[in-house]
Amino acid sequence: MSRVYNFSAGPAVLPEEVLREAAEEMMDYRGCGMSVMEMSHRSKVFDEIIKEAEADLRELMNIPDNYKVLFLQGGASQQFAAVPMNLMKNKKAGYIITGQWAKKAYQEAKLFGEAVELASSADKTFSYIPDCSDLPITEDMDYVYICENNTIYGTKFKELPNTKGKDLVADVSSCFLSEPVDVSKYAIIYGGVQKNVGPAGVVIAIIREDLITDDVLPGTPTMLKYKTQADNDSLYNTPPCYGIYICGKVFKWIKNMGGLEVMKQKNEEKAKILYDFLDESKMFKGTVAPEDRSLMNVPFVTGNDELDAKFVKEAKAAGFENLKGHRSVGGMRASIYNAMPKEGVEKLVAFMKKFEEENA
Repeated sequence: MSRVYNFSAGPAVLPEEVLREAAEEMMDYRGCGMSVMEMSHRSKVFDEIIKEAEADLRELMNIPDNYKVLFLQGGASQQFAAVPMNLMKNKKAGYIITGQWAKKAYQEAKLFGEAVELASSADKTFSYIPDCSDLPITEDMDYVYICENNTIYGTKFKELPNTKGKDLVADVSSCFLSEPVDVSKYAIIYGGVQKNVGPAGVVIAIIREDLITDDVLPGTPTMLKYKTQADNDSLYNTPPCYGIYICGKVFKWIKNMGGLEVMKQKNEEKAKILYDFLDESKMFKGTVAPEDRSLMNVPFVTGNDELDAKFVKEAKAAGFENLKGHRSVGGMRASIYNAMPKEGVEKLVAFMKKFEEENA
């Protein structure tokens, strides 16, 4: 069977050469006589895998020396609690609500202190990014929190909020490694890897070292203290070894492609093909304010639920998988992460044109 074009929002498409390489090494990783799935996380072989993965990620993102890189479990959603537990010294933080995941993080933070909604785009179904140039940030706030790319709604912060000197924490799950970032602008930048970087089960957190202390909220579990994880180089307990190994391969793949500048250029090209079509189509419409459009997640609708359902069904039959929109918004969504080839987007647009002609 040939591979489909997988537009899933996550777990999502991975580079074919990474999958092939992993398949070749499945039974015997580089002559050690066993699979990475089977080896001890304390072994010399795995130690090399995790150290090389971190070194490659540091090089790709140009991560400053005063930041720790942690390979964790529990998904991005576990960080919704870990962040306030480790950072909420004054028991107060500001949250910018631009979608479901930011909202969940904000609700979780309320369990630990006062979470303040600084801005929101809920009034227009999260179809835009609110103005964050002059937010009501107070002196006693410990940090400001954003979800940088909103997977469900297809919006992206094109510029970071003015945090008035407060630490910025960002969930970058669905735009991780899609373009260059200046890590020094963030206190913590973290993301689940199952969209752009690897299989589900790993979350990567990049944390400024001065925030990694024993001074955490009372009752913080040992596993959720950043210091526990940092002091043990992500090996306090058994980490998601195989997932980290695949992430390492993806880092190498991105490096071979030319790094994050090249990645951004390719992602912009792919997104333009789809957005240009949506802008000229009489049937399909994008749902996001043009200036806030994500390069990764592209939601669109026909305006007719039955037609939407027909499109998703026929697209699936034609080899385009996972185009149904999130249940909270309906319509369609094409997630076009790093590993989605340009031809996948071109073929999708050709299919959409044909569908429009047949159903006009």
